[in-house]
Amino acid sequence: MKKTFLLFLISFISISANAQNLKQIIDQKANDIEEQVIEWRRHFHENPELSNREFETAAYIAEYLNELGLEVETEVAHTGVVAILEGGKPGPVIGLRADIDGLPVTERNDLPFKSIATGMYQGKEVGVMHACGHDTHIAILMGVAKILIDMKDEIKGTVKFIFQPAEEGAPVGEEGGAKLMVEEGVLENPDVDAIFGLHIWDSTPVGTIGYRSEGIMASVNSFSVEIKGKQAHGSAPWAGIDPIVTAAQIINNAQTIVSRSMPLTKQAAVVTFGKIEGGVRHNIIPESVSMEGTIRALDEDMRQLIFKRLETIVQNTAKSNGATAELTIYDGYPITYNDPELTTMMAPTLEEVTDGNARIMDAVTGAEDFSFFQKEVPGLYFFLGGKSPDVESGGHHTPDFYVDESAMKLGVRAMSNLVIDYMNKVK
Repeated sequence: MKKTFLLFLISFISISANAQNLKQIIDQKANDIEEQVIEWRRHFHENPELSNREFETAAYIAEYLNELGLEVETEVAHTGVVAILEGGKPGPVIGLRADIDGLPVTERNDLPFKSIATGMYQGKEVGVMHACGHDTHIAILMGVAKILIDMKDEIKGTVKFIFQPAEEGAPVGEEGGAKLMVEEGVLENPDVDAIFGLHIWDSTPVGTIGYRSEGIMASVNSFSVEIKGKQAHGSAPWAGIDPIVTAAQIINNAQTIVSRSMPLTKQAAVVTFGKIEGGVRHNIIPESVSMEGTIRALDEDMRQLIFKRLETIVQNTAKSNGATAELTIYDGYPITYNDPELTTMMAPTLEEVTDGNARIMDAVTGAEDFSFFQKEVPGLYFFLGGKSPDVESGGHHTPDFYVDESAMKLGVRAMSNLVIDYMNKVK
């Protein structure tokens, strides 16, 4: 018995020492390639492409991954790139994901690598910018690939690098993003056991990481409401049925969904109307009004209740005015849900790489299609602090979005260490 225990103890100490040695190697390699990671980020920032149009971005990524000697597949979900690294030892399969698309935003930052790119969006020529940090995500994951390929013999398992297009949403009439990647089998052959992803964040300091168990980002569904009334002269409203008044009442009544129907001590929820169109002249009551909006939820039961309540309000409010209305709720993204067991398992890694600056954060009512991966396999999604001490960011999705490039080294270290630690913890 004593001999058996002694052998176990020696084996445990050896494994622990080896793991610590790998962490030191990761730290050193992250230092060594930091300038290269910044250079990659600047290239992508200067050359952004819109969703499902990331042709040059994908080609650049694929060329580098091929140079590393990885098994590379292109044109996944239109423009996605997937690479596989088989470690020198048996073990689990880990997915690492970075999104690669830019946004229809014209950059205002005064940078030597400022984007002046343009593209076509909804039939119009627009400026294109990496206004949400996807350029940093690409560069970070390329850096992780470089580190892990150099440590190939010590890796216990397989790593699947997933460079995903169209996170911001495929163009109208097209499929894309994580949902299409899943449908095309990106989590299969080999089957992924767990997946990790990150998002740089312009409002939290460099050197910090934010995470939480369960819902970290909301589900999202857009909706439209088409109201039909009866056109009349503005001087004689009793001769018509006013869809503008009906629209106003629907908007006001819908605000009671969150304030009066949601258990807000449980989770947050949002119903927002963002667009309303109707009428052509000041003295004509129009025949119809169109509205559009968005629904956000951090609990699936609450999400379904919002759908039901909104339908009831739209129909009954229209009926009370003698009008008719049609509500359409469109497919969106599920809740970005961090698997509790996986989060608990990997939280010490996030604490270690940040020297104790990993924080349990509040949920965000923005949405992420990383959630489609998490519906299939356990996933952990976290936020990487990118706030500059010197430059004020205008916020995500704005022309003045700005992040501190020094944040990326922690992203490289965090993703690399999550791989090593997960592989050592899972038997």
